[in-house]
Amino acid sequence: MEIRAAVPEDTGAVQRVARRAWHEAHGDIIGEEAVEALLEKWYDKPQLADAIEREDAPMFVAVDDDVIGFAQGGPSEDGPADAIVSRIYILPTYWGEGVGTTLLQHLFDDLRQAGHDGVWLTVMAENDLARSF
Repeated sequence: MEIRAAVPEDTGAVQRVARRAWHEAHGDIIGEEAVEALLEKWYDKPQLADAIEREDAPMFVAVDDDVIGFAQGGPSEDGPADAIVSRIYILPTYWGEGVGTTLLQHLFDDLRQAGHDGVWLTVMAENDLARSF
């Protein structure tokens, strides 16, 4: 597995990972229609390509032949720390294999080098998998 900075050409692969992970992680909690609406809102190609190119909010991808996960974070405007993990999703078939931990290590190193002192993230209270991670 390789961890590298995301590039705009990764947009389709990131969308694919987000779709599968969001349905698996959130479908039973908020319903499939709500998942689709949020995917459409937060993962449309132009918005996602712009997000990937943000210099202040790096996105890293995990690659094992193809993109299997991604994590992004940057400055926090209103949280309990000065940085936030805004996205982290892994293909469900790779859950529990350390992909998310490795992605977070790369993201945290980058945020630390950018001068951030702390980081936070939110998860749905009913998302037991995310809370245990």
